[in-house]
Amino acid sequence: MNHQTIVVLDFGSQFTQLIARRLRELSVYAEILPFDTPLAKIRERSPVGIILSGGPKSVSDTGAPHCDLAIYESGVPVLGICYGMQLMTHALGGRVAPAPHREFGLATITIDPEAPLFASVPRELRVWASHGDFVQAAPAGFAVTATSANAPVAAMASAERGLYALLFHPEVAHTDYGLEILRNFAYDVCGCTGDWTMKSFVDEATARIREQVGDGRVVCGLSGGVDSSVAAVLIHRAIDDRLTCIFVDNGVMRQDEAEQIRKRFERLELPLVFVDAADLFLTRLAGVTDPETKRKTIGAAFIDVFETEAAKLGSFDFLAQGTLYPDVIESVSVVGPSAPIKSHHNVGGLPERMRFKLVEPLRLLFKDEVRKVGEELGLDEEFVWRQPFPGPGLAVRILGEVTGSRLSLLRRADHIVSEEVKRAGWYRRVWQSFAVLLPIQSVGVMGDARTYEPTIAIRAVESKDGMTADWARLPHELLATISSRIVNEVKGINRVVYDISSKPPSTIEWE
Repeated sequence: MNHQTIVVLDFGSQFTQLIARRLRELSVYAEILPFDTPLAKIRERSPVGIILSGGPKSVSDTGAPHCDLAIYESGVPVLGICYGMQLMTHALGGRVAPAPHREFGLATITIDPEAPLFASVPRELRVWASHGDFVQAAPAGFAVTATSANAPVAAMASAERGLYALLFHPEVAHTDYGLEILRNFAYDVCGCTGDWTMKSFVDEATARIREQVGDGRVVCGLSGGVDSSVAAVLIHRAIDDRLTCIFVDNGVMRQDEAEQIRKRFERLELPLVFVDAADLFLTRLAGVTDPETKRKTIGAAFIDVFETEAAKLGSFDFLAQGTLYPDVIESVSVVGPSAPIKSHHNVGGLPERMRFKLVEPLRLLFKDEVRKVGEELGLDEEFVWRQPFPGPGLAVRILGEVTGSRLSLLRRADHIVSEEVKRAGWYRRVWQSFAVLLPIQSVGVMGDARTYEPTIAIRAVESKDGMTADWARLPHELLATISSRIVNEVKGINRVVYDISSKPPSTIEWE
């Protein structure tokens, strides 16, 4: 089925993926393309709308990204967001200048209630701004549809030409009524009817997998998390017994996790090969302290194990992975000039000798969308709502070298965090909650004796998709219980601290 599609042109904003994410919440299919995609290529998608994303550049910078000018005369409705608005202004004869008062963070705007984008929206809105330039004068033929104290043109429109623009980010959760503004663009301006759902995704993904794989065989790297679990079930639905799942115990998993995962997947009746490769991973990690080197070491070891095990099982053509959008956008600049943040074990950097082709049915989805797919596939709650766990496991929650003794300390502390967060009813309320072992020793006193032992940091964050996150305000009583248990039950830890950093500027994982 061909869905009504809104094309998002990526000008390098870290929020570009969120635009597509929000449109999908509205049951509107969105596809992200590079900013310089020619109009002829865009038309191949038969778009009902085009969105120009934000970006880090100034339109006057040398080498600033520009889109095909024909887009503005295409007859397809266009919405410019932040940099996209400045670009539209610059291209169509308006004036863009450095803002006298730069706006980064919350701002209050006053809107024109008659403007199509602001239907059923309060006259004053708190919005999320992120710009050093502003629109000094709108292009000829544009009406100013919103203003703020620092921006005389906070939104503008030329409804006759189907051109709209916002100097703020409606896709960010901090913007009041942001989803409604995007809904007004998608439904009222572009004429969308909401024909993209998780059920349709499952049906179409199944068909795509069958087409891609043909008569081939697929080996799936199963971690036990929601991403690889949903990917495995989806692929199994498409090709049945031509899928073989390999679960690798990499030695850096949580307490009793390997055995729990084995039992869970036996209940699902998926073809599963269990490999205990803990010694191999820990041997390769010996002496490694750099975070990126850890991730790449673990990623390379995974591929080595997969190749070895697949060879034992016969000929395979494809390797299946549960890669998601946030993995992709943080690892490599796939669709635009956005900056890479860190590498992930399952994207990029695969050895050239790897003979498998990749099957990544979830590559265009965010975590909450994957959970909806899991529910659509009938997966149990334990699969669907398991908190995200990094592919490199506890290795990136141990700062410094990964050793057996340090893993033992972290496993026990992390298990206590999980137990108490669940007991207090916070497990589903937070995105992730876990312990981190720091390479810091401090003086303590236990039983009138001096100690000099490592520190555990507790990390708990709230998020909708992992792209941004805020530290969770866990009750002090819960933190006190966790701290008391760790210090008393984990011999070798004498201090517990709580991480109150948000993403950005921090990342969720410490490495």
